Order: sequence, then structure tokens, then C-alpha cells
Amino acid sequence: MNHETIRTLGQLRASGYQPRSVKTELRDNLIKKLQSGEDVFPGIFGYEETVIPELQRAILAGHHINLLGLRGQAKTRIARLLIGLLDEYVPMVEGSELNDDPLQPLSVFAKNLIAEKGNDTPVSWLPRADRYTEKLATPDVSVADLIGDADPIKAATLKLPYSDERVIHFGLIPRAHRGIFVINELPDLQARIQVSLFNILQEGDIQIRGFKVRLPLDLQFVFTANPEDYTNRGSIVTPLKDRIDAQIITHYPKSIEIGKRITQQEARIKEAQRGMVTTNDIIADLVEQVAIEARGSEFVDAKSGVSARLTISAFEQVVAGAERRALVNGEKTTYVRVSDFITAVPAVTGKVELVYEGEQEGAGIVAEKLMGKAIRTLFLNYFPDPDKAKKLKGRPSPYKTVQEWFGAGHTVDLLHDLSTKDYRTALDQVPGLRDIVTELHPNEDAEATYFLMEFLLHGLSEYSLISRNRLTAGAQFKDLLSSMFTMPSFGEGDEDDDEDEDEKPQRGRRR
Repeated sequence: MNHETIRTLGQLRASGYQPRSVKTELRDNLIKKLQSGEDVFPGIFGYEETVIPELQRAILAGHHINLLGLRGQAKTRIARLLIGLLDEYVPMVEGSELNDDPLQPLSVFAKNLIAEKGNDTPVSWLPRADRYTEKLATPDVSVADLIGDADPIKAATLKLPYSDERVIHFGLIPRAHRGIFVINELPDLQARIQVSLFNILQEGDIQIRGFKVRLPLDLQFVFTANPEDYTNRGSIVTPLKDRIDAQIITHYPKSIEIGKRITQQEARIKEAQRGMVTTNDIIADLVEQVAIEARGSEFVDAKSGVSARLTISAFEQVVAGAERRALVNGEKTTYVRVSDFITAVPAVTGKVELVYEGEQEGAGIVAEKLMGKAIRTLFLNYFPDPDKAKKLKGRPSPYKTVQEWFGAGHTVDLLHDLSTKDYRTALDQVPGLRDIVTELHPNEDAEATYFLMEFLLHGLSEYSLISRNRLTAGAQFKDLLSSMFTMPSFGEGDEDDDEDEDEKPQRGRRR
């Protein structure tokens, strides 16, 4: 239908236009996309066999939908993608605040205009983007915001009595007529406000300040909710939950590969950064593994979940860390390092909700532990298990040369801002380090080889074959035994250590 030529009600009738409900529209357009093999929800990964089929079934059934899941599970993104299932344009009575269909007028304004002008009633066309309304539920949302209220200013201006329906100021929901209405974080809506949605969902009528306004609104409702909210702040009242036809449970990525696809799609890496920083799969895997470790950590509140935003922010910070290092050293290009991964601690600390024990440890320490666990887990994909290497009979551990060198009192400082030359020099001084990497990964180029050498040091420290101590601006690797007699594993070189002086002697005290 040509929306550019049809401008009056008479032309619309002559074109053969037939009104369709929003749910029928979504259903018909979904059927076309499924039959043509088109991707209905582009950019959503990991839900191909779970959430998306359930969502499609709900749309085909004409159901209102509640997306239930922890934070960072793409609930709002899915809701916004439903816009793509609407028609590109639909006709409406020009000037109507309720998007009235010219053949099925709803408001007093539209009905009066059609009665007055008949086939000459002006028609305008509503684009699909304007048919999507989203409201974040907060405790201060009122019935007037969502449904509407009597407007005394309108009554005075138009010289109308309060009994006249035209004094009503409609809220967001009536204004979303013939569209998709999304309420995010539904449990945060006060119970009395949730109650005001009952009739709209079931019978289609609303009541405003004593006005019995019969408005058969045509809406597709989509709600999102976090199960944590049910206990912390509020809950979905049972009769409302009963009226939401489909509750679809979302989840976190089930594999590192899916997580990586999401992170790479969502991370905002600038063109200048892409030209300067070369990343690799190990760094991408480490970033995803941190989220996996956090979701299973005893320090992190499992009920809150660990958002996909953690991995996105962490990857952006890893790249930014490498970029900064190159800028400081006047280098045009650089290769990512494990130390860049370690500098992404700020991306982790704000994205995990700690339980009491985690709060006692401190967010920074918990973040470092999670990163250490990620290194430990992925280390086994690239190098022999140090725990098993210790027990080999008749064959020395492949890490023996490296351990003995550190055992002789040598140390290696890997500062975050080392130039490429100094970084390589620091790694090259450890005998046996390169031999292990080249034997297991002979086809890697020089940059990847040095990355693996650094990864090897971090991995050996996680398996307690050597010690890694945090410096203010990096890490120091040394013999495990000597570090046990000299300092705790975190803190050497921390100039900003603000521990109370009177607490320090207690460390050595027997209990």
C-alpha cells in the first residue's frame, strides 16, 4: 500500500485497506520471515534453541510476554527487536493522540473528526519506530503516568465540565495504542500500579478518576523481570502474572564461544584502536572465563547474576590498556599482553554483587582472584598440567628449568607500561621459558610467542610453582619459597598500602 499517495479516509477505503490487530500483524510478519528463512532476531546469540523458539511460539499464539532472567541477558534488546515484526507504516487519523485507525476510531477526537469530514478526514502514516513505547518501572511511577488522569488545565482552557471525556489526559499506555508496550523491571512497580494493568490486559477497558472509559486498546505487552527483584524489592502480583500468557526464561551464554561472539559484537572498539592493538583468542577467552568464574564464585552473589556487560567492559579496557601502553612508549602498534588483562580489574569490580565474605575481602582482591582463576583454568588448554607434571616418575617436570632459575633467587618485574623491547628482554632472561612455548606451539609468530611466555609465567604462579606479587605498576615473579618468608602474596611494592600500623604485627601472631 502506497503511504505517500493515500491522504484521506476516502482514498484509504478505496485502496481496500483492512484493519489488523497488532498481534495479528506481528504473527503474519513472523510467518513470512520464518517461511523465507530470514533471521528474525539478528544479533542475539546463544538463544537459537531456547529463548527464540519460545518467543516465536508466543507471538504465533498472540500472547503477552514476560522475559524473566538475571541482568545482562539481552531482555530489553529482544523486546526492541520486535519492532522489526511490525508493518513499515500504518494509517492513522491525522492529529490523533491515540494513533486511531481511520476505520476503527477509538478517541472522541477521531470519532468527531470523521463524523464532521467523512471521506475527507485527513490520514497520516505512522512509522513502525513510533509504535514502540518503553517504560522503566520505578517505585515512583503512578497510575496517571501509565493510564491517565483528569486534566484541570484542559478543562479550564476548553471550558468543559469534568463529566466530559475530553478533559482526560491519557497516559503512556493509551498513547501506545496499536503498538508494542514494554515495561522493564516489572517487580519494581508498586502493587497498586500493577493492579491498574489487570483490565487493560484482559478486558481492554480503563477507568480514570471515575470515568468509565471503554477503550478497547490494541497492544502487545512485553514485560521484563529479574528473579532477584522478587525477594529484594517487590514481586509481580499473582493476578497480573496470571494474565501474562507466556513467561520466557532467559539465561547466560552456555559456552565461551557464544560469549565471545556477544562480546565482539557489543564491544565498542574504535577504529584507531583496531589499527594500533592486535588481540588474540586467548585474551578473548580469558575475558569470558572471568564471567564464568564469577558466576561460580563463593564471593559473588549468584542471585544477582553476572551481566554480559562485564565481559564487554573488560574487553574494551584490555584494548584501552594496550593502547595506552603503546601511546606512553611512542609505539605505532602493539600486541596485547596478559598484563593488559590484569589492568581490566575496574571493569570487574563494578559488575559483581559481592556476598558478605566478598565484601570482607574487598572488590579489588575478589576481581584479581577471579582473573587468576580464569588464567588457571585456561592455562591447561595450552600447557601441561603443573599438578600432574610434579608427579611424573623418571621424567623431569617441563617447568623444572624455569623453577630452578627462580629458586636461585632471580626475579622478573613485568610492569604494565613496559615498552615492547623491555617486555621481551624481561621474558628472555628466564631460561627454558621460550623452549616450553616453542616446543608446544612451534608455529606461532614472535608476538604470539612472547604472549605465551608471559601467559606461562602467570599460569605457573596460579599453580604455585612460582610466586607472583602485585607491584603498584605491575607484577613481580619470584621463587615461591622466598616470597613466603618475605611478604604476603599481594602488596609488595604497594606504595599506597594504607594498612593501620598497629595491625601489621598481628600477621605473625599465633592463634
